[in-house]
Amino acid sequence: MIYKAGTNIREQLSSMFKNMSDTMILSYLQGHMGIAWVNDLINPTVAQIIVGVFVFYAGDPYAKGTEELLTNLPKDNIVIVENEEWKSRIETVYKGYIDKFQRYAFKKNPECLDYKHIQSFLGKLPEGYELKKIDEALANDPSLQEVSEDFTSQFHSIEDYINKGIGYCILHKEKIVCGASSYSVYDDGIEIEIDTHPDHRRKGLATVAAAALILDCVEKGKYPSWDAANLVSVALAQKFGYVLEEPYDTYHIHYEK
Repeated sequence: MIYKAGTNIREQLSSMFKNMSDTMILSYLQGHMGIAWVNDLINPTVAQIIVGVFVFYAGDPYAKGTEELLTNLPKDNIVIVENEEWKSRIETVYKGYIDKFQRYAFKKNPECLDYKHIQSFLGKLPEGYELKKIDEALANDPSLQEVSEDFTSQFHSIEDYINKGIGYCILHKEKIVCGASSYSVYDDGIEIEIDTHPDHRRKGLATVAAAALILDCVEKGKYPSWDAANLVSVALAQKFGYVLEEPYDTYHIHYEK
């Protein structure tokens, strides 16, 4: 049996997840967003943290309750674990039901970012497009959700997003076609989410929107954390000065299982 974790065991979970550096783990541990499940409400030995589609596991991969935690997944999921033992456990339990792929982690060092260089991208917006900071009206605009629901979906409400999140979007003919926003937030920063409508890609829009977001974070004293889903995202991050740390294994577990 598994249980929804309460705030009283966050310190124990913090110790359990200490070897994982993903900022979304901090988002949960610091009380901003997400949910956690454990195998025991007093002395957990295995735990799961979920923030949006991202699912993190730590602790004993063979503890009682582990397999139940492995089935406790959102329909769309990106599963990240702390070590090779956990990878082996997942690959054994879900053989034939997983897709294994790589994401790319960057060093979380603000000194790597060249702010004057980043500022130069703001002047490269193509004619016919307009850059705007996401306010309440734009956050409620259906065209923002058409580009990506992930800009605001991790927050409790649009009001919560406006109070805690940061985002910029690019409009074309009064319709949002690109955005760069906080997928999640933690005490000292955000995790970046960037998406562009397929009809408006390869025009440099993501570069402009991301530059505006990064500069706003810097001004607020928040770190704009970047974790790349593919090599296109890696190249964009490196434009701004982010330094690649390492690729890492990630899983999608098929919901049908």
